[in-house]
Formats: sequence, C-alpha cells, structure tokens
Amino acid sequence: MTKMTLGSTPFLLGFEQLERMVEQAAKGQDGYPPFNIEQVSERGYRISLAVAGFGDDDLSITVEDHKLVVRGRQPEADANRVFLHRGIAGRQFQKSFVLADGVDVSGATTENGLLHIDLERAEPERVVQTIQINKA
Repeated sequence: MTKMTLGSTPFLLGFEQLERMVEQAAKGQDGYPPFNIEQVSERGYRISLAVAGFGDDDLSITVEDHKLVVRGRQPEADANRVFLHRGIAGRQFQKSFVLADGVDVSGATTENGLLHIDLERAEPERVVQTIQINKA
C-alpha cells in the first residue's frame, strides 16, 4: 500500500509547499517553553509563551519565509550562586510557528512572565477571474 500525500492527489495542484510546511512545523517541537495559542477576534490570534526568567533583551522574534521564530537565550549564570534546588528552566530555546499567507505579526509584549505575540489575518481578497477560451 502506498502512502497518500497531499501533493499526490490530482485535485490539489500546487500544494506541495503546504505539505513541506506541515512537516517543518511538526519537526523538532519539544515542550519547552510551554505555550498557548488563542483566537482573540475574528481575524486575530495570540501566541503566549511562558518565559519566566527571560528579560526582554534575552528574547528575539523574527519572521523568516512565513515562519515565526522565537528565540530565548539567557546570559551565563553567576558562578558564585549555589542552588539547593533548581526547578526553573533557564535553558535557551527556539520555537517555530508556520504562518499562513496573509497572517502578519502585529506586535509583542511581555507581562507576568509571559511573552504575548499578536497575529492578524488580512482581509481576504475575493477575486473572480474569467478565462477566455482561444480557438486553436
């Protein structure tokens, strides 16, 4: 039995890139830092990441080829600090989210140990195109 992929069906032409984007989104995702995705309006979304211990200067947010990439890197800990218990993870991270066409980042804020990234979907253009049939 052969595996049916999105790009192999004859009714979905040009969706090969979508299949690659889904594979990219699923690859390499661990659970750190934990995050929520919520719909805040008809066209608005918010991604919230738990970034306790990270300052604003320790975080970077970029959009690269329809991929939202959030990176966190803390400076090296003071060698003189002695932890009796260390339960707050402070390791560096990179979290990626694939964005659909027309979805843009509208802003980012930090509040109470959470990084909020707001996304907005543009109004879809409704285009009707009539194709003229040429005689051979």
